Amino acid sequence: MANIKDLKKKIKSTKGTFKITSAMKLVSAAKLGRAQNAINNARPYANELEETIKVVSALVQKYEHSYLEAKDSKKAILLIVSANKGLCGGYNTQLARKVSAFVDECGLDLDIFFIGKKVRDTLKDKISGETFELEGNEPTFDDIKKIAAELASKYEEGEVGKVLIAYNIFKSAISFIPTVKQLLPMTLDESEKEKLQHLYPFDFKYDPSPEVILDTLIPETYVNTIYTCILDAVAAEHGSRMAAMDSAVSNCKDAIKTLTLKMNKLRQAAITTELIEVVSGAESLNG
Repeated sequence: MANIKDLKKKIKSTKGTFKITSAMKLVSAAKLGRAQNAINNARPYANELEETIKVVSALVQKYEHSYLEAKDSKKAILLIVSANKGLCGGYNTQLARKVSAFVDECGLDLDIFFIGKKVRDTLKDKISGETFELEGNEPTFDDIKKIAAELASKYEEGEVGKVLIAYNIFKSAISFIPTVKQLLPMTLDESEKEKLQHLYPFDFKYDPSPEVILDTLIPETYVNTIYTCILDAVAAEHGSRMAAMDSAVSNCKDAIKTLTLKMNKLRQAAITTELIEVVSGAESLNG
């Protein structure tokens, strides 16, 4: 059974943990605010850009672009975006589980690339690949452009038939969705083309030509899609870490309360025992 001295040490240690987790929660909350603003500002542009590409490519006849070309190849690239640090709840483990299931079921010969090391370390016995080393803690747009160009070059040269990305979609501070998304080829299935052609039974007037527009927008859409996925992943990480630290803070408070109560009971029991001994001694002297 723990004595008062041991309980004091535990309370002191738990209070130290409480201070650390409280500070980490505040830091994550501040980072989440910035990351949430970034993804909320980026999504409308990304969605509109993707929709524009779909509409124009569905309406324009006999247009070809390497990013739209479906390739008959079983080789593919999978870019996995995870955190470099832990203490963020199920952020990394749930993504690792999603990636593991995808690798087992996809039937593709995958070349793996990583941003962040946690999923890489978790699945090191199952998959391996190159890790993109970045200067800062979070990728910048210039970093993403370089990574996107490297992956796209392998696709354009015919080394792989698909480029995919695995990441967590940010939903809220306590919610994210692990997902695997195809980046290349940016193809529309026939049913979707027919739906858009039915929705727009007329053609637009383009200036410059639709070919020039698509030649410009398609690569930009590809890079912007990767960048938006990264922003999603960053916001999801900070939200998950903030939630994990909030839970840790609550647990520390409960532990401190429980240990303090236990220590007070032991102290009270010791005082009571001493009083009984004093009274008993006095009574024996009075005989």
